[in-house]
Amino acid sequence: MNTEINTIESLHEQAARQIVNEISEHILSRPGMYVVTVAGESGSGKTETGASVYRELKRRGITSVVLNQDNYFVLPPALNDARRKADSDWLGPHAEVRLDLLQKNITDALAGKKFIVVPFTDYHANTVTDMNISLEGVKVIIIEGTYVSLLRKVDTRIFITSTYKDTLPYRIKRNRGNEVNDPFVENILVTEHKIIAGHRFLADFLISDKLEVSKPTD
Repeated sequence: MNTEINTIESLHEQAARQIVNEISEHILSRPGMYVVTVAGESGSGKTETGASVYRELKRRGITSVVLNQDNYFVLPPALNDARRKADSDWLGPHAEVRLDLLQKNITDALAGKKFIVVPFTDYHANTVTDMNISLEGVKVIIIEGTYVSLLRKVDTRIFITSTYKDTLPYRIKRNRGNEVNDPFVENILVTEHKIIAGHRFLADFLISDKLEVSKPTD
């Protein structure tokens, strides 16, 4: 058993519990859907945080679904990488990501739709297909991704402050392709950092590289 991994998972759970403690009353008093976003740089722990919030809500009897921004790219992974290399203006929230569709999914959910149609990316097959997600009994939508702080009609925004420099050890461990040794990928991380550095000021909660929770005003 990997003690380090267990410790990190425990810290994610603690951060999620602290945040849910503060927002659960608002969620339960809301007559309709409640929307939470989790944003941050690559490798910062967005997926783990979103999953921890999901589990903490479930523990309290609150049903939620998680949407991942990685499924909302305009192009499938291989084609998107090629486009990034061919067009320096392609990288970013207003070109390569279908934030408009993600926003529509939020709007539909808040309007009381029984299901939403979301894209699903198969990274191995390099394909994107549509799938239906039922919203029956769902009280909270959790959306995680690099640029999701920009979405509207969001009730609680969480931002993870770890930068691409902080996440280097994790990115080495996960060993996704050869990204750590690829100068092009590192360039992308630098650009993403510049794009979202100011998004921390949109957040209701900040999570540090030590997985400590604070507020921008603290």
